[in-house]
Amino acid sequence: MTAPDTALEIDLEFLRRVLLELLEIPSPTGRTDHVQQYVGERLDRLEVPFRVTRRGAIVADLGGPADSEASRAVVVHTDTIGAMIRNLKSNGRLELKPVGTHSARFSEGAAVWVFPDDLGTVYNGQVLPLKASGHRWNEEVDSQGVSWDHVEVRLDEHVSSIEELRALGLDVGDFVAPLAHPLITDNGFIRSRHLDDKAGVAATLAALKALKEAEVELPVRAQLLVTCTEEIGHGASHGLDSDVAEMVSVDAAIVAPGQQSRETAVTVTMADSVGPFDYHLTRRLHALARQHDIEVVRDTFAHYRSDAAAAIEAGAHLRVALLGFGVDASHGHERTHFNSLNGLAQLLTVWLRSDLVFPGWDATAEGPLRGFPSLAVQPAQEEGPQEGPIEVE
Repeated sequence: MTAPDTALEIDLEFLRRVLLELLEIPSPTGRTDHVQQYVGERLDRLEVPFRVTRRGAIVADLGGPADSEASRAVVVHTDTIGAMIRNLKSNGRLELKPVGTHSARFSEGAAVWVFPDDLGTVYNGQVLPLKASGHRWNEEVDSQGVSWDHVEVRLDEHVSSIEELRALGLDVGDFVAPLAHPLITDNGFIRSRHLDDKAGVAATLAALKALKEAEVELPVRAQLLVTCTEEIGHGASHGLDSDVAEMVSVDAAIVAPGQQSRETAVTVTMADSVGPFDYHLTRRLHALARQHDIEVVRDTFAHYRSDAAAAIEAGAHLRVALLGFGVDASHGHERTHFNSLNGLAQLLTVWLRSDLVFPGWDATAEGPLRGFPSLAVQPAQEEGPQEGPIEVE
C-alpha cells in the first residue's frame, strides 16, 4: 500500500487551546450555531475553504488533485448531550427532557446554563435529585430512583412558582447545557464533560494544521464534514459529496471492562451497534498506525452509533470506518489522555497522505465483477462449502 514514511508532528499546545475553547462553548444538539461559528473561524485561520449547509453542518475542502475521480472525508461532530425544559414546576424548578442518550445519574449535581429565547440572557442552575437534602430525607436520599423523572433544575434566581419562572422568560423547550468544567493534569489526562466529540474536533483541527504547515499535497481529494446533530442520530445524513469513496468518522472510543480501548491509545473500531465497519478500510487504518508506531488497538462497541451510521442509512455509497480516542466514563464524567489525541491526529495525517484502499476500483461507484477485488484481498475457499464432513489430514 502507498503510504507516507512518517507521521507529521502535532502542535499539542494548539490542540490543547482549541479543546479548551471548544469546551467553553455550550452546544447541546439543537443549539450549535455558536460552536459551528467557532470551528468556521478556526478553519478560516488555517486558510481552509468551507461552506455551511442549511442545517448548519460545515463542509470544508482539504485539497487534493482537482481531477480525482473519487474523494474521501473525515467527519467529526460538535454537538453534545444536554437537556431541554420539559415542564415548569410549581416550586419554581424545572423538569428536564434529555437531549441525546445519557443517564440522569451523571447529571445529578451538574452545574448548568439555562437559555431562554432572549439571546442576551443566561441563567445559572444545578441539577439536583428530588430528594436532595439528607437532613430531610435521611436514607431516602439513597433509595430514590435514578431517572429523569427524579431530578430537577434549581435556578440561582428568586423563583418559587410557575409564574415567576415565566417572568424570567423561561418556557418548555428552552435548552439546558451541563457545563464542561475541564481539568488537565500534569501527566496528560484530560477530565471533562463533552470530550465526545470536542476532543475529536480539536485533534482533527490539529491534524489539518500540521498538514497545512507541511505544505502537503494530498494524493486524494478530501473534505472535512463537521456535523451538529450526531447525538440524536442524524449527523452525517447530509453534507457528503457524492463521489466520497472513503469516510472516517472521528469519535469517542469506549474505555470500560470488556473493551480493548485505552485512554492513551487510538482505537480502530471494527463494529458497533449498527454492524461491522468496512473490512478493508479498518485494516488499512490499523496497519498505518502500526507502521508509524502509533499506539493502537482494535475494538467493538455494543451500545454505540456514530456519524458513519447516519451516512450509510442516508444512502451514501462508500467505505466507512471509525477512529476513536479512548474515553473513560463516556457520556458521564469523561476522561481521556493527550497521548490518544496526539496519536489520532498523527494517524489522520498519515491516512490523508496515503492512497485509497483500492485506487482503481474505488474511483467509481460501481464496476464489472471481473474488476472487483474479492478473493485476492479477502481469502475464501474457492470451491465453496462442501457437503458432509471435512476430512483433515
